[in-house]
Amino acid sequence: MRRLRRTQRIRDLVRETTLTQDDLIYPVFVQDGIETPEAIEGMPGQFRLPLAEIPREVKNIVSLEIPGIMVFGLPLEKDETGSSAFDRNGIVQRTVEIAKEQSRDNLIIMTDVCLCQYTSHGHCGIVQEGQILNDPTLEVLQKVAVSQAKAGADVVAPSGMIDGQVKAIRSALDSAGFQNVCIMAYSAKHASCFYDPFRNAAHSAPAFGDRRSYQMDYGNANEAMREIESDIKEGADIIMVKPALAYLDLIYAAKRKFHYPTAAYNVSGEYAMVKAATEKGWLDEKASVLEILTAMKRSGADMMLTYFAKDVAKWLAKK
Repeated sequence: MRRLRRTQRIRDLVRETTLTQDDLIYPVFVQDGIETPEAIEGMPGQFRLPLAEIPREVKNIVSLEIPGIMVFGLPLEKDETGSSAFDRNGIVQRTVEIAKEQSRDNLIIMTDVCLCQYTSHGHCGIVQEGQILNDPTLEVLQKVAVSQAKAGADVVAPSGMIDGQVKAIRSALDSAGFQNVCIMAYSAKHASCFYDPFRNAAHSAPAFGDRRSYQMDYGNANEAMREIESDIKEGADIIMVKPALAYLDLIYAAKRKFHYPTAAYNVSGEYAMVKAATEKGWLDEKASVLEILTAMKRSGADMMLTYFAKDVAKWLAKK
C-alpha cells in the first residue's frame, strides 16, 4: 500500500477527502452602537464588528472565495421577549441588507434565528416562572425568520432547539412569500462547555440556570438521530451537528442514515483550544486546522462553520 504514498503527486491523486474553500462558512458578529471593531476575549483574531465595517468585511470574504457567512447580531437593547430580534431596523436585518447589496449574490447570507442575544435573561425563548415556554417562543421565532428573509437572507438557521421550530418557521416563510429561503436547522445542538467563548462574544450567557432543558444531552446519540429526522420531516433543507470535533461519530451517523446536506459547526471552544496550543508552540496551527476540518468533512459534513475560514481559504489558495 505504500506505493500510493510515495510522492505528494501520487498522494494527491488517490486522496479520498479534499478540503476546499467551497466547504467553508464564516461566522460574523455585528454589534449595534460601536464605531470600531472590538476584539473578542478568548477568540484571538475574532472581532465584534460595527455596521460600518460590513462592506469591507464582505468584500474581503468574497475575495477569499468563501461561499457563505452566518450573521450573529448584538443589539443595543434587550427585553424579556427579545423583541429587537425581529425589528425591521434590527442589527441583523441591517447587516443582511448591506451584505446583500455589497456581495451581489456572490455570497450566501445566513442568519441565526434565536433569542439569547436579545433577551434580558439570556435564554433562547420566552421565560415564565423560570421555565422556557415552547409554543410562545415559536411565535417569536416565526417573526424573526420572516424579518430576516425580508431583509434578504438566503438561509435562516434556527439554533434554539425549541421543539417544532423548523415546521413553524417553514410555515411562516411560505405564508409570507419566502418559499425559496432555505432553513439550516441546528438539528443536534448539544449542551456543551465548548460554547463558552461564543457566549462572551455574543453577550448571551444565561442570567440563571443553563440550557440543558432544551439543548441536547451529549451522551444521547439515538436522540440526536431522532432530532435530525424530526427536522427533516418538518422541512429543513440542511441539518447540523454542533459542536463538531467531539461529535464526529454523530456527523458520520447522520450522513449514513439520512444522506442529507449536513453542516458541522467548528465551535468557539474548539477554535480557542487550537489558538491556545499554537500560541504556546505546542501545535502547528495550519496543520492542526486543516486536519481537523478534513476530519469533519471525512465524517460526512458537506460544509463547516468555522472561525478559521479566512485563514483556511488563504492556505488553500496557496496550494
